[in-house]
Amino acid sequence: MLDFLMQPWPWWFSGLILAFIMFLLLFFGNSFGFSANLRTICSIGGAGKRVKFFDFDWKKQTWNLVFLVGAILGGYITSEFLSNPDQAVAISENTIKDLGALGFAAPTSIQPAELFAFEAIFTLKGFLILAFGGLLVGFGARYAGGCTSGHAISGLADLQLPSLIAVVGFFIGGLIMTFGIFPLIF
Repeated sequence: MLDFLMQPWPWWFSGLILAFIMFLLLFFGNSFGFSANLRTICSIGGAGKRVKFFDFDWKKQTWNLVFLVGAILGGYITSEFLSNPDQAVAISENTIKDLGALGFAAPTSIQPAELFAFEAIFTLKGFLILAFGGLLVGFGARYAGGCTSGHAISGLADLQLPSLIAVVGFFIGGLIMTFGIFPLIF
């Protein structure tokens, strides 16, 4: 049974699970998105006493916090118990070649060590990338009225035009970053 869990699952299985979850969320009048959790956590911490944006009934968002904790636990369980460290990451040869041209070593995990290793945080370049990237993601999520998962999964499932516009913007921004800015950084 454990061998089945350690093999890649078919793409359609995730689609079925996402469709089922979205049906339940829409049925019960909820929406999905991770960036809302930051607002909820700030509200729990008392930020609503100083900033009106954080002054709301955070207890109605408890289900979203449970989802956040579940995602973190799921990632930990998957990386620690359901992955095979002896098996190389399945990345296309063209991607490996392109990353090598930018100065990245051959990948041994899904995240490049040059960006995501703990030591990378303590370099000036690594710190600036994380700080500036985090600022842009936070600003973009607030400006767009939600994060990529909220718009792309929940908003599109609810047929919201602003979500379609936001998702198109996310993809355009991703293309600009991948082919324009990222090569300049590395």
